[in-house]
Amino acid sequence: MQSLQDKASEWSGVAAADAFAIDDANVFEALGGTTQPFVDLSTNFYTRVYEDEEEWFREIFSGSKKEDAIQNQYEFLVQRMGGPPLFSQRRGHPALIGRHRPFPVTHRAAERWLHHMQQALDSTESINSDTKTKMMYFFRHTAYFLVAGNEMTRQAQGAPPCKHATSKPAE
Repeated sequence: MQSLQDKASEWSGVAAADAFAIDDANVFEALGGTTQPFVDLSTNFYTRVYEDEEEWFREIFSGSKKEDAIQNQYEFLVQRMGGPPLFSQRRGHPALIGRHRPFPVTHRAAERWLHHMQQALDSTESINSDTKTKMMYFFRHTAYFLVAGNEMTRQAQGAPPCKHATSKPAE
């Protein structure tokens, strides 16, 4: 049986080594040792998400306040990218698959999420180009890790796999 990480690499088109290149150096410190770049990114991202023209996508986030979504994301990113454990101190272990279980984390949703994240990264001036590339590899791989986790959970419950699931990486 293929591991979730292997599926994430296959579906995202991003090798694990590239996805986890963010661990080669402390991204938090490289971006000045402050939360501001992560706040900027998360604010740019969720502004796009909450204004998305696709109702099906906005609906995924309708149960959360934008300000809470921004805080959860930037605290997670600060922690994951080498900063203080802000997310864990406030919310406990990140447990990404479990925290995303209530949501329809499909291939289609992952691609829409990644579209907004790429735009948010492109417009966040406080993050340099090299770091943006590393972060996007991480985001792409992680998005498909969550899709794989969702598929595993659905199959364990006897539901059919997402109709968009293929053995080819997303384009």
